[in-house]
Amino acid sequence: MPTYVAFLRAINLGATRKFPKDAIRAAVESTGATGVETYINTGNVRLTTSMRSRTKIEQTLERAFLADRGFEVPTIVLTPAELVEVAAHAAELGAGHDGRHYVELLREAPPPAVVEALDAISAEGGPARMHLTGRALHLLVDSDYSGAALLRASVEKQLGVTTNRNATVVRELAARWGS
Repeated sequence: MPTYVAFLRAINLGATRKFPKDAIRAAVESTGATGVETYINTGNVRLTTSMRSRTKIEQTLERAFLADRGFEVPTIVLTPAELVEVAAHAAELGAGHDGRHYVELLREAPPPAVVEALDAISAEGGPARMHLTGRALHLLVDSDYSGAALLRASVEKQLGVTTNRNATVVRELAARWGS
């Protein structure tokens, strides 16, 4: 059976969106998944499932999370090979960068027009440089993250469902769970 890595969005933020690791594992296992592991309490989950469609896995997990928690938990699923590729890009892009590096994981690769718009925004300079590689947008932040957060919010409108991780976490997950 294939293995996948799921990234949950917007959990454990504030008092109303709590989702402890043990509860995440139980919800994922309720879908029939096996070999379920979590890493830190930000919604990183490794699972093995007989499902083969990434979209079906995302929808199944989201239904299980809603049933368990009572709130929606957007979920993005990558294969271990995709995760390794994202981590490799993070290592390459972050080499020599002294600021923060965040990776925005995308549910879908954006169409060419959106890629062009993102390239234009990044070329203007500002609080962050952006590099889009497949279903990952790398944000290299030189200084104040608040400016980059505003940029991220505006970019997210163009990208659809996303979730954000620190590049260090992405590289660690690839080392632990990559193919």
